[in-house]
Amino acid sequence: MQETDDSVLLREYALRNSQEAFATLVHRHLDLVYSVALRQLGDSAQAQDVAQAVFIILARKAGQLRAGTLVQGWLYQAARLTAVRLARDEHLRRQREQEAQMQRQLDEFHPEPAWHELAPVLDEAMSRLSEGERDAILLRFFEGRSFAEAAAKLGSTEAALQKRVHRGIEKLRAFFARRGVKVSAVALVASISANSLQAAPAGLAQSIGLSAALKGAALSHSMLALIKGSLKLMAWTKAKAAVVTVTAVLLATATTTTVVVKSGVFEDKSTEARLAAAPQIGNGGINLAHALPNKLFTYPQGDEAARLSLETIVTSFFQSLDPAKVVKSDRDLTDADIQDATIYIYGSPENHSFFEQVRDQLPLRFERDGIVVGNKKCQGRDVGAIFTCPNPRNPSHQLVVYGAVSPEAVVNMTAVYNGPTDYVVFNNATRQFQPFRREPDEQYLLLGSFDKSDPAHWRVDQRLQLLPRRALRRATAGAVVAHR
Repeated sequence: MQETDDSVLLREYALRNSQEAFATLVHRHLDLVYSVALRQLGDSAQAQDVAQAVFIILARKAGQLRAGTLVQGWLYQAARLTAVRLARDEHLRRQREQEAQMQRQLDEFHPEPAWHELAPVLDEAMSRLSEGERDAILLRFFEGRSFAEAAAKLGSTEAALQKRVHRGIEKLRAFFARRGVKVSAVALVASISANSLQAAPAGLAQSIGLSAALKGAALSHSMLALIKGSLKLMAWTKAKAAVVTVTAVLLATATTTTVVVKSGVFEDKSTEARLAAAPQIGNGGINLAHALPNKLFTYPQGDEAARLSLETIVTSFFQSLDPAKVVKSDRDLTDADIQDATIYIYGSPENHSFFEQVRDQLPLRFERDGIVVGNKKCQGRDVGAIFTCPNPRNPSHQLVVYGAVSPEAVVNMTAVYNGPTDYVVFNNATRQFQPFRREPDEQYLLLGSFDKSDPAHWRVDQRLQLLPRRALRRATAGAVVAHR
């Protein structure tokens, strides 16, 4: 018997409400609809719900489909879109449940440590966050807005805002931990929410309004000096942020030495002159490694702050990559990964297993009290290095290391300028810029390029090394460069 055409069955149902015709359509195409939904959702019960919804929609629209419409094609698209909508609704439902649970925990939790331990350095900790993270935490916890309200204020989605808040809280916790204050995420959030805003004295608002109306004409000399200095600091901070943004772009696009020099990274004239005289020092180094395909970013298993940091790097600098596919823990690293990928290490030999395995085969030697670079040693548990070299386990592929002597020092290392050289060594506790100083290369202890005469085993060559004088003079906390 010849099979009745789908369009005929659909017309029979639309014109005569033929349940038999509709049942035939369902029987004929149910597997297609169910399979599409199951692939999208991975849950049989949800896929059944989608299938039921799709055929109900078909029943309602049976008389509206254009002549010549392929019913299979229409059902496929309807199943896909319905599954996407169900997944979205489920995600939002889980978010609401998580927020409600978090709020219940906040209501029940009595935070430790005490606020007086957090308050003196909270604002310094907040200054280390990105603008997006800081704004999200200000709206959510300082002002007490819901995720929905904060997201609307920032023109973002709730999911994106929650990610910002999570990253920001983890960075704050890491900052406090380095200051010797251990605090859980729940305790930190509760303490900030309860104590971060204090009522200003009565009458202050009226006084400020009057001063603003007069544009500060009646202010004291000291107040005017304060305002002028603050404006300068704000302008410098904005300029610094712009330079960091430019540098991030340079890292992602493997920019040449000349462009980096012009950006102001090496403002010291002697450093710039040496780069010009020895172009092999700034030969693309880490920038070239960033441009290689098949990247895999690894972090110490269990270190969620490191994982989030790497995911941020991927989404910011390598937007064509999916963090879920290219970020994995050191314990999940396989021999196949080592054979196929450019491996990024983010961690310390003390907590990253692969780093520990290859540490003695790297051109920079990590010891418990510092990093040895040729005949020099940069001493201190806070010393870190960013460098690239052949992977000792597979020299045909590169290794890119964001490493520090101690796990505690592996904090926000991507903010360190790097790119045109093969390595930079720095004290990660004192590398932050100081306002109004004109020598941004003072953050470095050493930087340079490796001797690549043996393609599989690069080594330190003192002739391809720069040693910024100001870095030695101003580095503190026990991080010094000593000749061996």
